[in-house]
Amino acid sequence: ACTGIENIDEAITLLEQNNWDLVAAINGVIPQENGILQSEYGGETLHGPVYGPTSHSTAASSTPSSSSAFHHVVPSRQIVERQPRMLDFRVEYRDRSVDVVLEDSSTVGDIKHILENELQIPASKMLLKGWKTGDVDDSTVLKTLHLPKNNSLYVLTPDLPPPSSSHSGALQESLNQNFMLIITHREVQREYNLNFSGSSTIQEVKRNVYDLTSIPVRHQLWEGWPPSATDDSMTLAVSGLTFPCHRLTVGRRSSPVQTREQSEEQCTDVHMVSDSDGDDFEDATEFGVDDGEMFGVASSALRKSPMMPENAENEGDALLQFTAEFSSRYGDCHPVYFIGSLEAAFQEAFYGKARDRKLLAIYLHHDESVLTNVFCSQMLCAESIVSYLSQNFITWAWDMTKEANRARFLTMCTRHFGSVVAQTIRTQKTDQFPLFLIIMGKRSSNEVLNVIQGNTTVDELMMRLMAAMEIFSAQQQEDIKDEDEREARENVKREQDEAYRISLEADRAKREAQEREMAEQFRLEQIRKEQEEERE
Repeated sequence: ACTGIENIDEAITLLEQNNWDLVAAINGVIPQENGILQSEYGGETLHGPVYGPTSHSTAASSTPSSSSAFHHVVPSRQIVERQPRMLDFRVEYRDRSVDVVLEDSSTVGDIKHILENELQIPASKMLLKGWKTGDVDDSTVLKTLHLPKNNSLYVLTPDLPPPSSSHSGALQESLNQNFMLIITHREVQREYNLNFSGSSTIQEVKRNVYDLTSIPVRHQLWEGWPPSATDDSMTLAVSGLTFPCHRLTVGRRSSPVQTREQSEEQCTDVHMVSDSDGDDFEDATEFGVDDGEMFGVASSALRKSPMMPENAENEGDALLQFTAEFSSRYGDCHPVYFIGSLEAAFQEAFYGKARDRKLLAIYLHHDESVLTNVFCSQMLCAESIVSYLSQNFITWAWDMTKEANRARFLTMCTRHFGSVVAQTIRTQKTDQFPLFLIIMGKRSSNEVLNVIQGNTTVDELMMRLMAAMEIFSAQQQEDIKDEDEREARENVKREQDEAYRISLEADRAKREAQEREMAEQFRLEQIRKEQEEERE
């Protein structure tokens, strides 16, 4: 509004150059003389105070001609000389971190030359990764990448020998980290978010993808593996994957009848085709042998009886089967599910004394979702999550796999939470399950605080549970205060009623004594009169 600059990037650049001092940024754009800001809004001259340290008086140098003393600024045609924009880069290499600051007119090669001096690694041996726009070459100008001010990159050196034993501690730490692999199935354009520990091998990843896509390991065609991932037996920690998330693409190899050019193209990357180890793995399944474990759960377990019987008449019996099947699939370390109807769970969570009330967590399971096994085995069964839920929540579960059970829950949801929440759950796609609903009892109604989808992490799940608990704790304190005040009023009322009852009994006893005394006096008076009459 002050300068007429409509280019948001240019405006932000000017603010950054002036350390986000608005007045200084405006003074740097609009020349000021004698405390007058000149503008051509309808030919008027806007007079105002002089701001900022750059203002100064030039009365002594004023001349009859105002062209040198006053500069007319036309917002629609204003030309501002742009100063170079500085970009900050934090570059990670193994256990080292290097900060690099460059103008946006520099190239990617300039960053490598700086890193060459810092890391003592030839620039030709570096692979600079982490660009949001994909891989770039050394001649790319940073300005053309439209980068933010702060950026994070990492260096790969596949042509250099691995680090010495002094880095074993960092390697062990990497083995304990969890990697999120975002895998796109090319043929169906479907995306899977899978969590793996750093100690998992590339072969294990490909086997699990076989369970999801039905593409045998020997037929999988991959894109996105780092150049250093040369062996399927290599662990993810040392393969050069981007932490914590890395994107991959998988498709099915074409049939053996193909052109020579296609064969050569597919053989250009040794990571695109798995080695013969996968063949042994898949051939075993073709002859009836179980193909191992998927996300820590035996595949044979996934094909067992459903989590919940269809059209179950008794919700308690359905929950008993759900708990037993959940334990058989994912182990005994899992949340304690409330056995009973949803109404009974409400009573247990919301309608006791204010100090004893808890949040209600509803877990909605779906066997056909690709996220279910990861969510259950790695998040819902994590010890920290199980402990937190048992202390602060009543956990109730339902299986949405069967259409009849899904319709039944939506009916219950409409009755207890309203049509809006029911419609939200109804529109959730299968791949967005499982769902975790956080419910808080709020006087005469039940409020849904959060709907957590299956594509989350343990830390994010815990953070959202704690956020819901903070809201509940604030409400619980108010309820406890109201309950204490109500009990105090009731105690005063009871004491007053007791005192009133005692007072009434005393009055009644006093009145009865007076009546007895009057009756005795009347009787004696009657006797006296009778005696006098007899004497007369």
